[in-house]
Amino acid sequence: MDELLNRFEPITLDEMSGVRLMNRTDTKFVTSVERLRLLLEMAVDDYRIQEVDGNRQPHYGTVYFDTDNMDMYIAHHNGRLNRQKVRVRSYLDSSLAFLEVKTKDNHRRTKKKRVSLDPATNLTMQAWPFAGDAQVEAFLRQHLRCSDDRLHGVVENRFRRITLVNKAMTERLTIDSGLSFHSLQNGMDVRLPRLVVIELKRDGLQYSPVLALLNRLRIHPMGFSKYCMGTALTHPQLKNNRFKERLHAVERISHPA
Repeated sequence: MDELLNRFEPITLDEMSGVRLMNRTDTKFVTSVERLRLLLEMAVDDYRIQEVDGNRQPHYGTVYFDTDNMDMYIAHHNGRLNRQKVRVRSYLDSSLAFLEVKTKDNHRRTKKKRVSLDPATNLTMQAWPFAGDAQVEAFLRQHLRCSDDRLHGVVENRFRRITLVNKAMTERLTIDSGLSFHSLQNGMDVRLPRLVVIELKRDGLQYSPVLALLNRLRIHPMGFSKYCMGTALTHPQLKNNRFKERLHAVERISHPA
């Protein structure tokens, strides 16, 4: 994979700031590593790759939190539009970490607020790790709708991310692979080495070179929440009826006939 990624022209973080995407639309796709290789081969002339300190496929880690009743998972499962998600996103190669609150409103718009954390914070425990942290508590009072004393760690996931930008600077493509999930409640591990999650973020209805390539490869849009999929896969006792189609797609990709 590294040899293929090295064929892309690089783009720096400073240059990435020019990708404003003021009227942004987001679309997710799920596919296999084999089809990803074909997609990258076809996209190399139209896209640049984000590079930070020579790294083109950095490692990410995330810990997701929920209430005792799994209110955030259930809200997503039931299709409730006005919902929230709480996570810690860690950039493992740079030792940066942020507590993030993502809020989806009734207009299907998602807003993300975050506060930086001490990267040494122990996030592998099930209990809420920020009790008594004044900065975090002030942040949550402003952005979180429920009390943080109801939150606990549910699932941890890790992956590697490729970020591509089209040369017209009108869209950004994130490609996540090597996904793994670990339940912080029952210890169950699920690894999905063949699965790839692609998210296309573009400015309105601007022409997208990669959409035509995805269609040629028969890679079709499909919603995929890492929190919901990871929780459903590692907590089989939870209801997951609305996720059945996506879970079947994950199974087909992970274990092809």
